Amino acid sequence: MALGELGQSHDYQDRADAGHGLADFADVPEASVLLFELVLDPRDTFVTRLTTEALLRRKDRVGLTTVASALAVADQNHSDWIHTAIVDVFGTFSDDRDDAIRLCEEMSQDVDDRVARGARQLHELLAEIDPVLRPA
Repeated sequence: MALGELGQSHDYQDRADAGHGLADFADVPEASVLLFELVLDPRDTFVTRLTTEALLRRKDRVGLTTVASALAVADQNHSDWIHTAIVDVFGTFSDDRDDAIRLCEEMSQDVDDRVARGARQLHELLAEIDPVLRPA
């Protein structure tokens, strides 16, 4: 997989591009593992932010699960950039934020402790957001 090789590059821009592209394949186990690693990229938080945004823009359980899993084990620096991506993606439309909150409530009961713990953290971050646009 070409994106997989790009995700292992020494160049942070290549890794960010891989994270962005791989987000569409987050439901594929091999891609999911690499996406988790890219969200927690040890060399550059630019990769963290772009990969996280791409996963969140899926606006589905798969994307949220990968982000929640990473958030559960992230250090403070990575957590800050994950939080920034969350605000960027869910700060505009209240319906999108509300849907993500509902998914996080479901995920907080997941049998995988890391997913459940991360979903609770993600839920808290989402609940703090006051979206700009609400339904009429």
